[in-house]
Amino acid sequence: MRSTLRLGGLAILLAASAVQAQTPAPAVRTEKNMSLALANQIAAEAVAACAANGYNVAATVVDRAGTVRAVQRADNAGPHTLASSERKAWTSASAKNATQAMMEGSQKNPGGANVVYLPGFLLLGGGVPVKSGNDVIGAVGVGGAPGGNLDEQCANAALEKVKGLLG
Repeated sequence: MRSTLRLGGLAILLAASAVQAQTPAPAVRTEKNMSLALANQIAAEAVAACAANGYNVAATVVDRAGTVRAVQRADNAGPHTLASSERKAWTSASAKNATQAMMEGSQKNPGGANVVYLPGFLLLGGGVPVKSGNDVIGAVGVGGAPGGNLDEQCANAALEKVKGLLG
């Protein structure tokens, strides 16, 4: 009796899998995206958060595809901060993860250490995904504070300021 029930259950699972495999994915997808106004606000809030702590930084906001939507650079921020913030934002959007967490993970996992060789990846703290609900709709990258952890704090402060707009 038990083997009959098991075989019957297995047959039901296999049939359900076959039906699911034959069902085509929808041809049109709906995605959430951030507006230019929101991207500009996030960048401005990140620069302001760092300025409040005496750090001259650049902040770049990218969309879900990693395309730049907004950039702000504080007075007296070094020229390298632009590239740093953009690469952190791109890396975060691409991996849908914070760059500080990715850096720490790659340092602890020898198999993950090779991610630093991916073209365009920058594993320094300061890149944070922008989420609307559970959807990553982009990322913000901050560069120029005296440590990636401080860049990340500014990025998170900016996201906290706009959380009501992220729906």
